[in-house]
Amino acid sequence: MPLLLLALAAVMFGLYNVFIKMSASHIQAILGAVVLQFVAAFVGLGLMFYLKVSQSVSMHATPKGVALAISAGIAIGLVEILTFIIYGKGVPVAVGNPLIIGGSLVVTTGVGILFLRESISLIQLVGILLIIGGLLILALNAGKS
Repeated sequence: MPLLLLALAAVMFGLYNVFIKMSASHIQAILGAVVLQFVAAFVGLGLMFYLKVSQSVSMHATPKGVALAISAGIAIGLVEILTFIIYGKGVPVAVGNPLIIGGSLVVTTGVGILFLRESISLIQLVGILLIIGGLLILALNAGKS
């Protein structure tokens, strides 16, 4: 089940980036991000109410959990605005998305290792180094466009 959910999340995240790219030249960046966030909020609210009613799911939260969720919301809101701007400037989604996602993988892995005290195996380290190498190749090529 986790592999199916991971695959579904990857497909949805890919489509998310493609739809931002396709809409970026048709909507102002901040307005696009606001529309996107409102739709996402309505989808989340609908699912939350459905689960609450149909399965009696407990909606629990601590102040720390809410603060961290707010922080994540600020981060993704800024990413959405930046992504609209990047794609609106003509960066191809086939270049921009790998740079954004690959760069975020390096950041999250670094934070996980340095601050969250997570460990990685040698093979995972090799994979991360390959991602960094791929990012450098893409970034150098993107800079020549």
